[in-house]
Amino acid sequence: MATPRQSVLIMLVEDDEGHQLLIKENLRAGGIVNDLIFMRDGQEALDYLGRRGQWQDPVKSPRPGLILLDIKMPRVDGFTVLEKIKADPELRLIPVLMLTSTDDQVEVNRCYTLGANSYIVKPIRYDAFQERVKALGLFLDIVRFPE
Repeated sequence: MATPRQSVLIMLVEDDEGHQLLIKENLRAGGIVNDLIFMRDGQEALDYLGRRGQWQDPVKSPRPGLILLDIKMPRVDGFTVLEKIKADPELRLIPVLMLTSTDDQVEVNRCYTLGANSYIVKPIRYDAFQERVKALGLFLDIVRFPE
């Protein structure tokens, strides 16, 4: 008997609104129906995760079960956000998938060294992006998330 998919909240940290919309549409088209929250930059994500400012109430601002994190953002970049998440005992078990438009090996290595769970290059071609999203849907189906 198959285990039902865990309904985890997905946080998308992406400063480009066009990319946010494209990722959301592709997640939905790929069968991913999880609730999504959007953060415009790394500082906003850190404030949410640290329950600062408007995100102090844990009921209104639940912890995400998965973070999709862009690297190149204003204010605080994805490397810094990843480093802070993985250094925090309350946050470090949250899987973080890095999203970027480059496949530079130095950048890939840095992400994994900082504790990233996966590194996904945002393809320019729509069909390639669709395939990546379908793989993410499969990932959500088979992976057990920490509570």
